[in-house]
Amino acid sequence: MKKVVHTHNAPAAIGPYSQAIEANGMLFVSGQIPVDPATGNVPEGITAQTEQVMKNLNAILTEAGYTFDNVVKTTCLLSDIANFGAMNEVYAKSFTANPPARAAFAVRDLPKGVMVEIEAIAVK
Repeated sequence: MKKVVHTHNAPAAIGPYSQAIEANGMLFVSGQIPVDPATGNVPEGITAQTEQVMKNLNAILTEAGYTFDNVVKTTCLLSDIANFGAMNEVYAKSFTANPPARAAFAVRDLPKGVMVEIEAIAVK
């Protein structure tokens, strides 16, 4: 059985998908971009954008009763691999011990012209 997870503390889906789906003790969080859910604005720069993405991920995890400690896998998408180091510095603040497995890719474009998108899988 799957359960749709939704919170107003993260941006609404901009297409036919859910913010997250919980099934069999696992949470699959859709890729989050750096949109402030309160204003709809996207901050400037990779550091501020990554901080907003992590806030959005945290809001969804919290809504479903998970924390960053439950995250076992992430995928990070960057519009420019040169931003990897700056993204990594912000990302590391959420995963201080036993970080999850991860893949990071540079891609040609991301929705709304943002610089970073991160998705996550968490387990209880």
